[in-house]
Amino acid sequence: MSLMDVALRRGFFYPSSEIYGGSAGFYDFGHLGVLLKRKFEDTWRDYFLALDPNFVEIDAATIMPEAVFEASGHLKSFNDPLTECVECHVRHKADLLLEEKGVEAEGLTAEEMSEALQEKEIRCPRCGGELSEVRWFNMMFHLSLGAAEANEKAYLRPETAQGCYVSFKRMFEVLRNQIPMGLAILGRAYRNEISPRQGFYRLRELNQAELQIFFDPEHLDEHPCYDSVKDQIMRIYAVKDREKGEIREIPLREVEVPKFYGYHMAKVQDFYLKVLKVPREKFRFRELSEEERAFYNKIHWDMEIYTDVLGGFKEAGGIHYRGDHDLSGHEKGSKKKMEVNIQGRKFVPHVLELSFGVDRNLLMLLDLAYTEEEERIVLKFPSVVAPYTVAVFPLVSKDGLPEFAYGIYLELRREFDVFFDEKGSIGKRYRRQDEIGTPFCVTVDYDSLEDGTVTLRDRDTMNQVRVHKDTLLSAIKAPDV
Repeated sequence: MSLMDVALRRGFFYPSSEIYGGSAGFYDFGHLGVLLKRKFEDTWRDYFLALDPNFVEIDAATIMPEAVFEASGHLKSFNDPLTECVECHVRHKADLLLEEKGVEAEGLTAEEMSEALQEKEIRCPRCGGELSEVRWFNMMFHLSLGAAEANEKAYLRPETAQGCYVSFKRMFEVLRNQIPMGLAILGRAYRNEISPRQGFYRLRELNQAELQIFFDPEHLDEHPCYDSVKDQIMRIYAVKDREKGEIREIPLREVEVPKFYGYHMAKVQDFYLKVLKVPREKFRFRELSEEERAFYNKIHWDMEIYTDVLGGFKEAGGIHYRGDHDLSGHEKGSKKKMEVNIQGRKFVPHVLELSFGVDRNLLMLLDLAYTEEEERIVLKFPSVVAPYTVAVFPLVSKDGLPEFAYGIYLELRREFDVFFDEKGSIGKRYRRQDEIGTPFCVTVDYDSLEDGTVTLRDRDTMNQVRVHKDTLLSAIKAPDV
């Protein structure tokens, strides 16, 4: 059985409109997927919004007028390289075809990709036909607002970030004119991918968690808490490391980034290693070269996680120093001043963006958690993102055990997401919970009716201890099973 089999069978996610054959790049979340997604997003909120008292979450519209994307540059440059089979007319993403053959396509022009396709003798994956010249394809979904002929042009947002930029002026005033200021949006974005592949990794309707940090560019090389992280050992794969293909582990102070950037880089690494419990050897920061990164990104490191399902290190998110590109663009497009006045200095704030693809992070967490053991399949999620934290079982469905167990279920659900099950053998119930990643199971038996103790079982070790029901909550919060 594979990870994708478990995800489909247990209801984590599955193709949207599945009964009609589905459509590439669209997935629905089942109940376990919804819980996993909510846990990840809540954990992300709790962690990143706590980095500064002036970091807040907003919720912007997903449909925005054409003028927004003219000012942001998306109408001109939010493109993917497209090539079409001259035989079956199926369209393909040229850079993906090249990367599958070991060609690094980041930063190549359309002409260079066309030449590389010919040199590598790459044909249509579907029918083996010849591929056309590569051309650029704009990935935004466009739509019209209103019913009249001359209705207003608009687009589904291709990223959440623009909602923060167009909200900057309002929120700066609301938050009492303080810099740095962070605006976060967790929500949907839409990209008309040419040929979605790798299942849940590359989607046309996707979820993002992004934090846009607006700051004074004169303070780029300082942060009040930098000293607390400067000796932290970072796992980096810089441009200069690529010849050797080696990941280096060095103190943050030796990474060639400004302190404001470096502080947030360290905190992002802590989020993955300490909060999400990603194994250290499966995480790295990968630096993008000047040719690879967007022209407005002055510094760009991606967070990458190694997963079996994706066949290596793949991007989970990125940290982008975007300069004043975004606010200056909207200032020009809207004719509204984005300049701020801080202690007599006037300037357009620069932006540091922390960007995370929620769906691909969930896929990666599933892959890291998926474990095949001799007698069972288990998802070893960290407790902070496990769909259910605990399951409660009566040993048998009679003699007052279900009622006693249900009382415990009601108590625990005040603190956790809890599953209750009284059907089937206790062994099969344990296996079902192992397979969906529930860290703890509580079993009520006849002794429970006599002395109030229950069995607490740990998912990973399968160890069991007797715990009094009155101390069960604290035992789950600080387990010693």
